[in-house]
Amino acid sequence: MKFKYLIITFCVIIISVLLATILLPMIVSGQSILVNLRIISLPLMILMSLLLISLSVFFILNYKLLSLLEREDWPALAYYLEQKIFVKGRYNSRNVRILASSYLVISDYQSVLKLESKSQIAKPSVISKNVLIFGAARILNGMHDDTAVFYRLHLEKCAKKDKQWVRWFYGFSSLLSGNYNQAETEFASLAVSSGDSLISGLSAYFLASSLGKKTSNPEKCRNSSEQGKIKVIKALKNLNGWKKETDKLKNEVHTAIIKRYLEETGNWLFGNG
Repeated sequence: MKFKYLIITFCVIIISVLLATILLPMIVSGQSILVNLRIISLPLMILMSLLLISLSVFFILNYKLLSLLEREDWPALAYYLEQKIFVKGRYNSRNVRILASSYLVISDYQSVLKLESKSQIAKPSVISKNVLIFGAARILNGMHDDTAVFYRLHLEKCAKKDKQWVRWFYGFSSLLSGNYNQAETEFASLAVSSGDSLISGLSAYFLASSLGKKTSNPEKCRNSSEQGKIKVIKALKNLNGWKKETDKLKNEVHTAIIKRYLEETGNWLFGNG
C-alpha cells in the first residue's frame, strides 16, 4: 500500500529527528553548549512527539478509507462512506466529496443527486464546498437546463477558490442548454479577466469555435476570443506550458469531464489544431 509506506516513511523521519534531538546533547561536550542544546531540543522533542502521535492516530482512524482508495475499489468505498454519512450522519465535506467522486467514477449520477438532496437537509454548507462535483453530475446526466440554474444559484455561495471555475461551468452549461447569449457573456468576461490560464483559454476557444455564429454580437465575441488567446499564449508560451497547467488538475473531477476540450483548446491556442 502506497499510503502505508508513506505514513511509515514520515514516522521514520520523525523518530530519527527525535533520536537525534535526544542523543545530540549527550555527545556534545561543553557545559554552556549542553545547556543551550537542551533549551532548543526540549520544545523540538515535544513537537516531534506530538506529530508522531497525530500521524499515528490519523492512520489508525482512516485505515479503511485509505485502503479502499489505494485499491480503487469504488463500489466498496461508496458503501463504506454511505454508512458513515447516511447511517452515522457524518456529513463533513471530505466524506461527501469522496463519496460523490466515487459515484461519478462508477457513473451513478442519480446517487450523487441523492447525496446532494440529503446533504441539503443535513448540512447545506458541504454543497457549497463541493459545487463543482455536484454540478459535474448534472452535466454527465444530461441535465443542462438544471445545471445552469444550479451553477447560477451557487455563484456567490461556493468556495472562493472555486468561483472562477463555477462561473466557467455556468457559461458551459448555458451553452449546452442553448442559452448562447448568456454563455457568451460569461466566456467573454473570463477570457479577458480570469487569472487562470486554463479558464481564459477554454473561454476563448468556445467563443471562437461554438459561439461566434450563435450570439447576437459575433464581432464582440471574436474580439474577446482573440484577446483571451493572446493573453494565454503570452502567459504559457507553448503547448508544453498548457499541458503542465492541465496536468496540475488531472485528478479533479470538474476538469476530467472536459478533458477533450482541454486538449482541443491547447491545439487551437498553439497552432496544432
